[in-house]
Amino acid sequence: MKSLKDKILQEGKVLSDTVLKVDPFLNHQIDPLLMKEIGEEFANRYSDEVITKILTIESSGIAPATMLGLTIGAPVVFARKRKSLTLANNLYSSSVHSFTKNETNEISVSRDFLTADDNVLIVDDFLANGEAVKGLLDIAEQAGANVIGVGIVIEKGFQEGGKNLREQGIRIESLANIKSLANGQVEFYDELI
Repeated sequence: MKSLKDKILQEGKVLSDTVLKVDPFLNHQIDPLLMKEIGEEFANRYSDEVITKILTIESSGIAPATMLGLTIGAPVVFARKRKSLTLANNLYSSSVHSFTKNETNEISVSRDFLTADDNVLIVDDFLANGEAVKGLLDIAEQAGANVIGVGIVIEKGFQEGGKNLREQGIRIESLANIKSLANGQVEFYDELI
């Protein structure tokens, strides 16, 4: 997706060979026009599927997932990282390790919002080692839901997550797939790997 790649090149900051900061448009401040375009692109890429629910994880996956939901008219369910008084029982839960934050969180989704009748598309902001996606796949499996695929805004193709998930037969559509962040430069794969 050219506009996303351009935005990454213009506003993203390479912090190391493994960390890309995209706070100006995705992870802190949100560019709503770009998110709308991202939602439309995911809808186009998965137009061959019937999606009844979009599943993401708080917080940076919510904006692209919501724009997809708006485009196709499907509800968005997001896994919470912390329990609250209103979300304490009747949950699907899974443990997820964050590469960027180097911490493990238990994520949870209410059983009221995900069922065996759902065709689920998982959406997230980044795919690095695949831990968040694995946690969301686990939750969908607990619900008995059918996962039709995964939509990723930015994949770090030089890390193993995407490769490992694809080897399991999971359909992944990444809008920007990064080949390298070496020497402070973003290099994209020309095609999906």
